[in-house]
Amino acid sequence: MEDERVTRALVFYPEALQFLGDLPVEAWDGKAEPPAGVTFWVPQWVPIDNYPELFAALPELEVIQLLTAGYEHVVQHVPDGVTLCNARGVHDPAVAEWVLAATLAVLRDLPRYVGAPAERRREGDESSTLVGSTVTILGYGSIGQTVARFLEPFEVELLKVASRRRDDVYGPEDLPELLPRTEVLIILTPRNRQTLGMIDAGALAALPDGAVVVNAARGGIVDEEALLAELRSGRLRAALDVAEPDPLPPDHPLRAAPGLVYTPHVAGATTQTIPRVFGFVGEQLGRHLRGEPLDNVVKPAR
Repeated sequence: MEDERVTRALVFYPEALQFLGDLPVEAWDGKAEPPAGVTFWVPQWVPIDNYPELFAALPELEVIQLLTAGYEHVVQHVPDGVTLCNARGVHDPAVAEWVLAATLAVLRDLPRYVGAPAERRREGDESSTLVGSTVTILGYGSIGQTVARFLEPFEVELLKVASRRRDDVYGPEDLPELLPRTEVLIILTPRNRQTLGMIDAGALAALPDGAVVVNAARGGIVDEEALLAELRSGRLRAALDVAEPDPLPPDHPLRAAPGLVYTPHVAGATTQTIPRVFGFVGEQLGRHLRGEPLDNVVKPAR
């Protein structure tokens, strides 16, 4: 007799089913009564405030597969006996592409021309350039390594920072030495107790005049009040895909700050995102059904 414990998975989005083939998956919005025997659950993209209630409705749950690389919004709610996996690697090319595009847009002052196209070149229209600049990647993980590859044609001096020192990678303790050299600071680190507020007023003040702060990680890692002051002074420029709150409300002062390119958490959103992420979900579900080790385990079952 077929084992009911491993025959049902739930995803939040009905449109995902087309990418999952003949796998035993149903759509569940978290409101109706779920079917029995669910051991694999894929919640929605955005954080929700009733994870404990949903876990209680899935007593046989064994695996939670997130659609995001970030997992800080759910990890503290995961029950014992349940494995939590993220989507590390799936969104790397899209986010790295945004980082490159946003950095270039700021350095080359493209928003000025998009907002008010000039008929001809004007005096003083020279812009900054990424070529040959010193770039620090804060958070040299999967996405950071992809960004590094994308930067290769620009012949930058690359300073890599991770949670600990290793080989040619710096640790957080090296930031005071690195920031005064940094012309482009790319933030890709997870949000946690160690990184919350890491780029504070002092760190921003340590950056050289004209430096660009690029945040594609999470809001709260950068002191946004201090960043706003630096932008208003014209000393720094920035590109933000994330902020605190996220997304920024329409009347938030950062939205009107000079020298800023802001997008409302869309760095990973491309026409390839849904096929890529649910292709990975299908691979993970297949491993689960076959009893094979899962990829991207960020909290194993206890």
